[in-house]
Amino acid sequence: MSHRVLNLPNLITVSRIALCPVLFWLVMSSDTSLRFAGFALFTLAGLSDILDGYIARRDDLVTDLGKLLDPIADKLLLMVTLIPIYLISHRGGPLDGLPWIGPLPLWVLFVIFGRELFITIFRAYAARQGVVIAAGWSGKRKAMFQMFFTGAVLLWYPLVDVGLEKGWENWLWDLGWMGLQAWVPVMLGFALLLTVYSLIDYLWSYRVVVGIRD
Repeated sequence: MSHRVLNLPNLITVSRIALCPVLFWLVMSSDTSLRFAGFALFTLAGLSDILDGYIARRDDLVTDLGKLLDPIADKLLLMVTLIPIYLISHRGGPLDGLPWIGPLPLWVLFVIFGRELFITIFRAYAARQGVVIAAGWSGKRKAMFQMFFTGAVLLWYPLVDVGLEKGWENWLWDLGWMGLQAWVPVMLGFALLLTVYSLIDYLWSYRVVVGIRD
């Protein structure tokens, strides 16, 4: 394996993958401190995704391995947060449902993970033909809004715990509470729209893989 493959952006991506089991454990916890830690680790992972891409482009360190690892890391990060959110929202407790949504609908998981599975299979098929499908603009924007939604929910749960425990009652808390309540469903809506759009965009952009030519 060349030095070019063992570069800093790829190492950051691999580190993000390695953190996923820890993140899953933190998100599933019912301990408020661990939930805050899960939100912090998720935020760190999201920032590392931006950082590795920036370094790769700035220092001309883009590799085929990096193109393949980056979307894998994004998918794993999505799995170890979205699946726990689904499970927690269906526990049935008074504080387990999502604001304005309640239990996260199962069809949301089918749309998001169905798209990821299809694109993964499509990437593997394209790779057999010597075509590496990197994460494109629409895929990155889709991932960004999915992260906005996920991050908001990961922050929502421990904030609710703390707010009720300490009995916070002031205009600043109410403003932040209402803002986060609105943010969660709006970000989910954008995430779902971009999930479908990015699927169509990838298939059209790489239609030559399945023999469709202009």
